[in-house]
Amino acid sequence: MSEQKLSIKTITIYAGAFIAFLIGSGFATGQEIMQYFVAYGFKGILGAIVVFLLFLYVGISFITTGFDQKFHKGSEIYEHYCGKYIGKFFDYFSIAFIYMSFIVMVGGAGATLNQQYGLPIEVGGIGLGILAATTVVFGLKGIVDVIGKIGPVITVMAIFLGLAAIIQNPGGLAKASAAIPSMNLLKASSNWVYAAGSYVGFCMLWLAAFMASMGASAKSRKEASMGAIFGAVGFSLAVIIMALGLMANVDQVAGTQVPSLILAGNIHPTLAIIFSLTVIAGIYTTSVPLLWSVIARFSEEKTKRFTIMTGILAAVGVFVGLRVPFDRLVNIIYVINGYVGIFLLAIMLVRSARRIMAGKASKSAVETE
Repeated sequence: MSEQKLSIKTITIYAGAFIAFLIGSGFATGQEIMQYFVAYGFKGILGAIVVFLLFLYVGISFITTGFDQKFHKGSEIYEHYCGKYIGKFFDYFSIAFIYMSFIVMVGGAGATLNQQYGLPIEVGGIGLGILAATTVVFGLKGIVDVIGKIGPVITVMAIFLGLAAIIQNPGGLAKASAAIPSMNLLKASSNWVYAAGSYVGFCMLWLAAFMASMGASAKSRKEASMGAIFGAVGFSLAVIIMALGLMANVDQVAGTQVPSLILAGNIHPTLAIIFSLTVIAGIYTTSVPLLWSVIARFSEEKTKRFTIMTGILAAVGVFVGLRVPFDRLVNIIYVINGYVGIFLLAIMLVRSARRIMAGKASKSAVETE
């Protein structure tokens, strides 16, 4: 496909799906931004830059490998990178983690509606479970089409919110470095480097099978890779700006379940209402592919088994997600699984390095003949 024939719409949908998958309850509420970046002060911003570079690598790798290999199931990407036995471990571990992450989304939906409207957490959690299950039944193509259009909108809203928070209180940034160490904020790791690695690690376990499946269904390798690039850029930019906005107002947001709503309320109470809907949309766009990834691993789309499993696993996820505090769900589930994701990243980097070295050796051999 020539460059002139590249579809901007398709690239945008791929980028939007990438972003929308990552902007779940942790990001949209501001909870994971607090734990993985803000808690380390300005070193956390360096961590976000590291995250961006790694997202470029893994995003392009996953979606182009899916395009090249045309996997029947996206989970086959683990065996492609890690071999039969380690690949099987990542396959089953990632499914367990992805399902636990769906449970985190349920907790985030409940916490958001509870903080903003005073509604029982059951309202948000049950509502999300029903909405996610209904969407999953439509299959992968329907999911990509829906969340790919919502993702860019949420990113723009998050960037606006972060910028407004910085402009409203620029002096807060200057004070943040001194204030944060004494606040005893919940942290993802002992230092910013490990936190950045853990963040990419748990996101990789989300992205791998979904991005591989998306790549397998793509019509153009270049469109797929450009979608991953723009997705990484958009998401990382939103992370950095949101982190700075939260840092500028860290004295207000520390200890809250949904810090982003505090920032929105500082601008105008009406914006807090609007942004609460944006948070719910972000949770929805992540919960759907998470739940789909689990169901698709064990059953074929459009079958009775697929529909029944969707209903059962959505209901169980709602039941569990409403019984553990949201900030603890993020801290326990994301952090532990992030380190397993780092292991996968290391395997991918070694494989890429070997491929590059083999390519150079082959080129040298040709030149000496």
